[in-house]
Amino acid sequence: MSEPDLSPDQAPQRRVRRLTESLAARLFALTLGAILLTEALVFIPTAGNVRTQWLTERAQAARIAALALEAAPMREVSEELSSSLLEKAEVLAVTEVEDDMRFQLLAPAMEIEEAPTRIVDLRAAGMMGRSAAALGEYFAPEGEMLVILAEGSESGRVIEVVVPQAPLKTTMVELAWRVTGFSLIIALVAAVVIYLVLNALVVGPVRRVTVSVEQFSRDPGSWTRRLSPTKRRDEIGRAQNALAGMEEVVADSFRQRAHLAELGSAVAKINHDLRNSLASAQLVSDGLATSEDPRVQRAAPRLKRALERAIELATATLDYGKAAPRAPVMQTVRLLSVLQGAAEEALVENGVKTRIDVPETLVIRSDADHLHRIAANLIRNAAEAMRQVNTPDPEIRIRIEGGALMFADNGPGVPEKTQENLFRPFSGSGRVGGTGLGLVIAHELAQALGGNLTLASTGPDGTVFRLALPGLAA
Repeated sequence: MSEPDLSPDQAPQRRVRRLTESLAARLFALTLGAILLTEALVFIPTAGNVRTQWLTERAQAARIAALALEAAPMREVSEELSSSLLEKAEVLAVTEVEDDMRFQLLAPAMEIEEAPTRIVDLRAAGMMGRSAAALGEYFAPEGEMLVILAEGSESGRVIEVVVPQAPLKTTMVELAWRVTGFSLIIALVAAVVIYLVLNALVVGPVRRVTVSVEQFSRDPGSWTRRLSPTKRRDEIGRAQNALAGMEEVVADSFRQRAHLAELGSAVAKINHDLRNSLASAQLVSDGLATSEDPRVQRAAPRLKRALERAIELATATLDYGKAAPRAPVMQTVRLLSVLQGAAEEALVENGVKTRIDVPETLVIRSDADHLHRIAANLIRNAAEAMRQVNTPDPEIRIRIEGGALMFADNGPGVPEKTQENLFRPFSGSGRVGGTGLGLVIAHELAQALGGNLTLASTGPDGTVFRLALPGLAA
């Protein structure tokens, strides 16, 4: 089905929509998102390590400054030296705690303005804690002071280092930008590489299969650009080979169906003309039957039977050649009347008795014409089978049993080989010269009525066909 013509303004929108809806674009976006998500998961512990390292370096520098103080006489240094040590350590103040005693090692060069403080204990920080604290640094308020707690210069001592939080936050932000930039570059490069590989191995073959299916679905009979088989042995390769084989089979089936349709049309025309010619020949044979010539009298009956069989074959073939039986017109039908009419039509000059054990008042919802044709075919087939073997006192009995019509005869039965193809055209007839089309047509008409026709039993004592109808079952 072709797409409608698009205006110049709509064409770019259609191209964008096709791109976003394509498998290739979705794979590219999925790959890019997966890589960025992985980079984000890696970034969190990395940021935690960078933060811990930054704090540890400040604590270590403060510890070294404290050692320099230990070497000074009377553990006192000048304000100039204290400011120099604090500046080199990049801290504001250093205090050491031992047995609840606080020793101001390096006092701040100027009084620290009152600001909110936050304690950071480096002595008991796990990986999860470090990662969570690193994320918290990005959302910390401005102007905070951090009090770092770390091991002192000797066992049992704790060193407290006061540092501003702003430099740490700046470091963390710079880290985030660097990681983001590198992550985008890596993600784009990896996504392009993965996209090219997937496009060659997956998207391309799937696109070819999709285009082939779409084109084949539009015109499966005449489309000649079929999908070529591939040597791939993975799932896509097997799917492509299976589709290629299916296209070949379906295309051949359509071509064969077209040939059969043409052949059927020709056969129907031939049959129509042949039936007319045979009808004319039958009139001539009727005239020959009145001849007094002994040779003509001996040959005329055989000629008449041959012409009757030929006319029956032509008529049955024309009936079966119809595409499908017309849809049934359901109405109230008096069953006995329909069966009596079918028996009168089928047993003309046949010498076969019929017994119809159906209540005269029984009515059902069905199609009278379909039901008439089914019954006539079954009765005619049974009568012909019994006539060919000269069954003594031939009789056909029709009765209702188990919600179905039973057509029983006392003929020779259906041969075992014939039973296997009983409802297949030109192969299910058990009598000489028969086509088997009568049973096939009856079977199709029964299904059109919503019922079914089956062989109930057969043997030397006779044959019984079962015609199940919805109206009788009710």
